[in-house]
Amino acid sequence: MYSVMNGSAHPLAPPEIAVKAVPDDERVWVPQAQGVWFRPLMLNTLVGQWCNLLRVRRSGVLSRHLHPNPVHGYVIKGRWHYREHDWVAETGSYVFEPPGEIHTLLVPEDVEEMITFFNITGSMVYLDENNQHVGYEDVFTKIDMCRAHYEKIGLGADYVDQFVR
Repeated sequence: MYSVMNGSAHPLAPPEIAVKAVPDDERVWVPQAQGVWFRPLMLNTLVGQWCNLLRVRRSGVLSRHLHPNPVHGYVIKGRWHYREHDWVAETGSYVFEPPGEIHTLLVPEDVEEMITFFNITGSMVYLDENNQHVGYEDVFTKIDMCRAHYEKIGLGADYVDQFVR
């Protein structure tokens, strides 16, 4: 088996990704909403997973949503919390979100910038205050957002391909 290895990986294995998570080039951040960006790190089309940094430079409610699958997060900078819980995720905090939980992400007024790493599988279902579906995101909508942004700012739509597996 080891005679067919391509370096340290099986020839059928996708290539590794090793990038500086917080990029020096501001253009890599993809705008998501006013004062909100994401930086793709890995976009896994086979299992519907995406890993990214979420950067927020405004306070208040970001979104009310749920995930049908578990979510893992690690706060790199700043802090945030969910309206529905009494804990606060701050720099250095790990957060596990169980599947199906509805929560409303809030960034406090005194936080200038929040950056959190998220590992999400499945989708993100946006809800209104009555828990009615108002939109969604998945790995494919994330890829589409990246392609449109990178094309618009001159990096080229295919810039995102380095993160797609």
